[in-house]
Amino acid sequence: MQPTELQTSLYERIPLSRAMGVNVRALYGLRAALAAGLLATLLSACAGSASRYPVPALPVSKLEQLRADALRALPPEETGEFLDADLVEVVTLDPSLQLDVRYAGSDNFLRAPVYPEARVFLQRPAAEAVVRVNRALSAQGYGLLLFDGYRPWYVTWMFWEATPNEKKNFVADPATGSRHNRGCAIDLSLYDLKTGLEVPMPSGYDEFSERAHPNYAGGTPEQRAARDLLRKAMAAEGFTVNDDEWWHYDYRDWQKYRIGNAFFKDLARTR
Repeated sequence: MQPTELQTSLYERIPLSRAMGVNVRALYGLRAALAAGLLATLLSACAGSASRYPVPALPVSKLEQLRADALRALPPEETGEFLDADLVEVVTLDPSLQLDVRYAGSDNFLRAPVYPEARVFLQRPAAEAVVRVNRALSAQGYGLLLFDGYRPWYVTWMFWEATPNEKKNFVADPATGSRHNRGCAIDLSLYDLKTGLEVPMPSGYDEFSERAHPNYAGGTPEQRAARDLLRKAMAAEGFTVNDDEWWHYDYRDWQKYRIGNAFFKDLARTR
């Protein structure tokens, strides 16, 4: 059957245009226009991705060499008294939390998977605080979308080595370790409870630009309001936003934990 025909019986076909009163030529024109618009959208998205991620995409061989070098490197030595690590998988405390772990796929500034699994861990007090934030936001129609939490130190080493000097303010120096390494930093955003969709912010996650700053005055009023709502809710539970990244929050007791380098596979799935 041709797409412009409607079959009314085994023996009769009538043009779709006559059956529905539609101008077929106009219909094809509309389809072409929609296709052109979709192509423009895709091209725009690709262009946006390139500007979001200023780090050149690494060849697979170079990325694997970087990973091998990172695994051979040793975290900095630390002295003093620290609490024992108690890393918990955050979604086990509240299944309504949503995950979008970009580092387990290729939608990140390295354009390659860094984590073997899409999982988010935090030290237990920080994880419990995130759950309280999520419950408070639910009354306003939002939930938390988690991008990243505990990050093994060797991954921080990879990020530092792969990032151009002029953009290193967006990554932690492995010489001192990061709050992600201590299990007390989380990258997150909001999602709409009605639609399940991520809430637009003034910049994308992991965007290395001024739009990522938590006090950036651009974007739409709605985007800034969503960003500020997230910041207020997180601050109420002891989190401080990073100076360069609206999505990055540090828990108040991060100094009490050592730098960690354990693999996800070595951490318990439920606690």
